[in-house]
Amino acid sequence: MCRYFIYLSYSGTAYCGWQRQPNGISIQQMVEEALATITQRTVPIVGAGRTDAGVHALTMPAHFDCEQPIEDLELLAHKFNKLLPKDIAVNKILPVQPTAHARFDACERVYQYVVTGVKNPFNYERVCFMSLKDIDFALMNEAAATLLEYSDFTSFSKLHTDVKTNNCHITKALWSEKADSEWVFTIVADRFLRNMVRAIVGTLFEVGRGRRSVNDFRQLIEAKDRRLAGTSADACGLTLCDVVYGNEIFMR
Repeated sequence: MCRYFIYLSYSGTAYCGWQRQPNGISIQQMVEEALATITQRTVPIVGAGRTDAGVHALTMPAHFDCEQPIEDLELLAHKFNKLLPKDIAVNKILPVQPTAHARFDACERVYQYVVTGVKNPFNYERVCFMSLKDIDFALMNEAAATLLEYSDFTSFSKLHTDVKTNNCHITKALWSEKADSEWVFTIVADRFLRNMVRAIVGTLFEVGRGRRSVNDFRQLIEAKDRRLAGTSADACGLTLCDVVYGNEIFMR
C-alpha cells in the first residue's frame, strides 16, 4: 500500500466539524466522497485532528492509502478541487512512509483565535466580532503565559472524551494586536484536547474583563475541573493554522 498526506484548507461555517457525524455534513465526509468519485471505491481518510463545528483550517493534513502509486499528484489535487465545494480546497498531496500517521506523527499544532471590535461583513465567518472596550490584553497575556508552566489541562477539556490523557505541552500562548482593530491569540502545542482552545480563550476574556485574576486563572488550571473555567469562545474565530511533522515521514 502507498500512503499519501493530503493538505486541506476549509471554512468550517457550514459543517459539523472535521469528523463524520450522523446528524450533519462534515469535512471528512465531503473529502471521502470526492475521493470515492475519483477512485471509484471507498477510501477512508484520517485527519490530523478534530476541528469543532464552525472552526476553520488553513492547513489540515490527512492521510489515505492507495494500492498503487499515484503518478500525477498535482492532477489528483486538481480533480479534488473540481469536485469539492468552494469552501474546501486541496492545497497539495505528498507521498509519505507507509507507517506515517497524520494524527499521531504530528509534532506541533498551531491555532489562532481572532477577535475584532469593528464589524466587517467580509470577514464575519472567520473573526469573532465583540466589544473590546476596557479589555486588558496585557493582563490576558500574563494569564496566558502561565499555561506554559502546566501539562494537565483537564480544566479546559470537553467532558467525557475518549482520550487517555489530558496532558499537553504548550510552547506558545500569546495575544498580539493586528491592523483594523483585530487581536490574534496564537497558541502552539504538541496536541490539544477537544474544545481546549475555545475554553482557554473564553476564560482569558474573563481575566481581561476583570472578572478573574491571573492567580484565579492559575488556580483553575490546578483544580483540573472544567466546571470552573469560563464559557467557550465562539467557534467562528478559531482557525487551525498549521500542523508540523518531522522530515523522516516524507518520501525523499
